[in-house]
Amino acid sequence: MGSGKFWRRRLRSLTSAAFLLSAVVTSASAQPDAGGIATLEAFLNGVHTLTADFKQEIWNAEELQQTDTGSLSMKRPNRFRWTSHQPTELTIVADGERLWIYDVELAQVTVTPFDDTIGSSPAMLLSGGRDVREEFEVVQAYPADGLDWVELEPKGSSDFSSVSIGFSGTEPRRLELVDGLGQVTRIELDNLVVNPEIGDDVFELEVPAGVDVNGEG
Repeated sequence: MGSGKFWRRRLRSLTSAAFLLSAVVTSASAQPDAGGIATLEAFLNGVHTLTADFKQEIWNAEELQQTDTGSLSMKRPNRFRWTSHQPTELTIVADGERLWIYDVELAQVTVTPFDDTIGSSPAMLLSGGRDVREEFEVVQAYPADGLDWVELEPKGSSDFSSVSIGFSGTEPRRLELVDGLGQVTRIELDNLVVNPEIGDDVFELEVPAGVDVNGEG
């Protein structure tokens, strides 16, 4: 599946991707981990802006379906910019009021209102302004690959069955998501900068001339 189709499918269903290592299935009896909550809350309380480069892989079973590279910026509350450079040019911008999806290949921008459902999606877990425990339950915390992992499950309706975040200190280095069909999204962050100055204009999308705009612009 192409990167553009992948993002449109998830964002139109009011979800978004992050990243995954390998699926870690926890039992229904798993209990929230106090250390995991502390790690997650240290990030949420201490990191207000963030920039990074990313590598995203999408897997079905053991087969790699898609690899994308690009950059992201986030700013609380509810501002997020994701730009895929290779192999497909795609920009997704959340400005706190609207969600903009610009597919360069299709020369098309889709605009949808930013609402509470988008605010509970995995990507907005990093940049949202709400208490993460309102939307996600911490079910497990564990060390692996030199990172401290926190696994969460959404409390409400979601396209994703689990979200795992690998931290180095309070810095997120990997995100791993498993959807309801078992598809895995793995994203690794590099060149990460915590709490840089980022102007609000970064989270505005300038629509190029000749590009169609669909939705509420």
